[in-house]
Amino acid sequence: MPNSNAKPHCNRRGGREAGRQELVSRSLQSAQHCLGDQDFGTAYAHYLLVLNLAPELKISVKETFQFTLFKWAEELDSLARIQDLFNCYEQALELYPNDEVICNSMGEHLFRMGFRDEAAGYFHKAVKLNPDFADAKENFYRVANWLVERWHFIMLNDAKRNLTYLKAIENAVCSGCKSVLDIGTGTGILSMFAKKAGASFVYACELSKTMYELARDVVSANNMEKEIKLLHLKSLDIEIPKHIPERVSLVVTETVDAGLFGEGIVESLIHAWEHLLLQPR
Repeated sequence: MPNSNAKPHCNRRGGREAGRQELVSRSLQSAQHCLGDQDFGTAYAHYLLVLNLAPELKISVKETFQFTLFKWAEELDSLARIQDLFNCYEQALELYPNDEVICNSMGEHLFRMGFRDEAAGYFHKAVKLNPDFADAKENFYRVANWLVERWHFIMLNDAKRNLTYLKAIENAVCSGCKSVLDIGTGTGILSMFAKKAGASFVYACELSKTMYELARDVVSANNMEKEIKLLHLKSLDIEIPKHIPERVSLVVTETVDAGLFGEGIVESLIHAWEHLLLQPR
């Protein structure tokens, strides 16, 4: 027997679709009207509704949505409504998670508010998404100058220092230390020394988001991203087996300068000795 309920069901479904299209159309018209009146907050709310109801319109309304977001964010910033500003960007990035322009704009707001490490993360993501995005590259280099201490460059160009570390790590690995933890890895140079010396397992932790991202790039450029496990963590927060599978046989670190107070070198080494380092028998 034919299904007597099929036609009413189709009618209801068709009615819902027609209702959705009508709501989307009206919301788009309202958003445009609000933009004309420079009511950016209401326009932004209408675009959110449109994009949630009709994700197929993401490409066609993208530029107008970005414009509306940025104008509304400027107003929120001027009103010191910081949490609302961040909420808007989080909503936008849920809709456009791989949009380099939105990531860069979010980073600019964070940088102006003093959240430089977090800003660097968004600038870095924007550059990764579009390596030719000049504004994002300029912003990333600018924030890096704030965050990457000058002594990093001095150390990396100190051939005598690097050779001394390399020989010491090679001696330790050759003596049987096959698993290594690098505390405060920075650019990742000591971790790479350990891997090149023959260590089977190398783990590296870095608290700074900027330095962590930089280490990832350096390690990847040296084709060691599968051989060195990088952790965006303070060493005191490393847990076994959550972050590393077992205690290591060697800890390397050079957390001097400001890191002496930020990472807490004494506490870090005590923690490593008690919880992360294999004890001598």
